[in-house]
Amino acid sequence: MVAQTGGSPLAGLRTVVTGASSGIGRAIAIAFAAAGARVGIGFNRSAEAAQALADQLGPAHPQLQADLSTDEGCVSIVRQAFAALENVDVWVNNAGADVLTGEAEGWAAERKLEALLDLDLKGTIRCSRLVADRMRPGGCILNMAWDHAASDGMAGENPQLFAAVKAGVLGFSKSFARSVAPDVRVNVLCPGWIETAFGAGADRDFYDEVASETPLRRWGRPEDVAGAAVWLASPAAGFVTGQAINVNGGVIG
Repeated sequence: MVAQTGGSPLAGLRTVVTGASSGIGRAIAIAFAAAGARVGIGFNRSAEAAQALADQLGPAHPQLQADLSTDEGCVSIVRQAFAALENVDVWVNNAGADVLTGEAEGWAAERKLEALLDLDLKGTIRCSRLVADRMRPGGCILNMAWDHAASDGMAGENPQLFAAVKAGVLGFSKSFARSVAPDVRVNVLCPGWIETAFGAGADRDFYDEVASETPLRRWGRPEDVAGAAVWLASPAAGFVTGQAINVNGGVIG
């Protein structure tokens, strides 16, 4: 079971992290639990990994299974969350389509785009709207974009698709923040090069090049994004909404 950190900045908050079975989502779920939150562990196909995380966090943290690339799945996870937690104070839309590793790496661009649109963009929009309608005043929604989508972009087919979709998340979030204020805060995390499955399997020359071009001289870790998420979800960020926070080691452009 995860030990709580000193001060417990999220003590008593009921939270949901989608895509929590691996990578950044898993790190956020662990950090939230350590900060005192009760965490709903959102997942789709990775039942074994979700169970392992639930075993690690303890029995107070329910598992929530749904396919968030569909409207029905988004409705389902919100219903599950409010049934299991009674209320939701913080919702993290972290679930995203992996089009860079495994079988999906070889998909045609159109199929990759459809997957990213359905899950990363439509799933974020649907879940944000559904949960905001039921949140009590003081609620917080965190969405996930990409630092390059908020800056000068990046050449290449996959970056084009990813940047377009994540720019959509960014634009939606800023507008949605205005729509649901003052009752609900909405902010965006924009990770840079984070050492998830893609980073771990990256070509060594590319890996070293990214580290050398990053002012902090390393790739980010999922825990770096999780730390920013804890702060944005906490009362310390109570006057922050409609903002995009880059977690990218200082990379510009």
